[in-house]
Amino acid sequence: MPEDRAASAPATDTVETARAKMLAAVRPLTPEPVDITAAIGRTLAETLQAARSQPPFRSSAMDGYGVRAADLAQGPFTVLGEAQAGKAYPGIVGASGAVRVFTGAPVPEGVDVVVPQERARREGDRVWLEAPAPQRTNIRAAGIDFKAGEELVQRGTRLNARHVALIAAAGIGWLSVTRRPRIAVLATGNELVPPGTPAAADQMFDSVSFALLAMLEEWGGQPKRGAVLPDEAGAIAAATQQALEDADLVVIIGGASVGDYDLVKPALARLGLSIAVPRIAIRPGKPTWFGTLRGKPVLGLAGNPAAAMVCAHLFLRPLLEALLAREPDEAAATALLDGELAESGANECYWRALAWTDPDARMRVRPFTDQDTSLVSVFAAANALIRRPAGARAATSGEAVEVRWLDRG
Repeated sequence: MPEDRAASAPATDTVETARAKMLAAVRPLTPEPVDITAAIGRTLAETLQAARSQPPFRSSAMDGYGVRAADLAQGPFTVLGEAQAGKAYPGIVGASGAVRVFTGAPVPEGVDVVVPQERARREGDRVWLEAPAPQRTNIRAAGIDFKAGEELVQRGTRLNARHVALIAAAGIGWLSVTRRPRIAVLATGNELVPPGTPAAADQMFDSVSFALLAMLEEWGGQPKRGAVLPDEAGAIAAATQQALEDADLVVIIGGASVGDYDLVKPALARLGLSIAVPRIAIRPGKPTWFGTLRGKPVLGLAGNPAAAMVCAHLFLRPLLEALLAREPDEAAATALLDGELAESGANECYWRALAWTDPDARMRVRPFTDQDTSLVSVFAAANALIRRPAGARAATSGEAVEVRWLDRG
């Protein structure tokens, strides 16, 4: 795995220590109410409990006739009325009485079995019933889905369509969710131009800021991308000041290494930047840094695409989850290595890789041969990262390795 440009500079924090320092600097955002129709993808701020049982009554599991089971050997039965979904039969069913019952309807008092209509022969208000064998009640108990007071969805859960269905079934129309974090994304570099605009022969299209926008949207944030900033301290400082006015977190891409045009930290130091994490013992992404400015967190990512995107998964996503008061999603697994890995040295290493399940239901993972951090195509083809701790020896095919999924929503 190629070293970052700043590989010769000392790295002061491990990945775990760096992440802990970052998370200590942020607090969950305030909750806000939303209509259930706007709940998808939002993070629940308060645990939801059922106000009533579901269903709130005994209900029929099929169309048929409700009777007393003790009377099944007798017959015929007298049909007293009917129970529909949303309209209960008001009386009590006694000996030799039957009520026409439809699926989902409340089961009348006195009834303890519903005989399917396929086992019924009716003439006027009389019906002959054939007891099912084996006998089944075909009655759903009250509260079979959930009971009043039962916890439905925990605080900190990111709501999906299944959660929305459960919340709606409980009759909850409004809920409290954490406000979506506003994330300012600033890219730096004289060589960058936005896609869709003309690029000179010595320029590159900005890919990282657009990748981060997509990631943040996918993870539940509210990102805002600024214009690409030139490698000028004044422009970097001015854009950061403006971003801090509205953003809950500022992410700055590039300008974090040790080159003549790596001006971000010096420019922000003049504004009062307090550095908590100067560098991280990680490959790729050693120049990644973190600090606070005017009480707000600022994350600096390396300019190389793979380094920035790997560290976005490792640091930006946990920061977003902390702002949302969301339970961390540690999507890790173990897989059999298909290929070779060099020793990791002093840094924790993350290899872009492709993981799959073989015909024997074993998880396998293959690292891409070229791990150059400038390659967007490799990251686009990957679905996982192979994590190798600092000091890990070289690994060969067949060994078990730790895998972290990239595509986890």
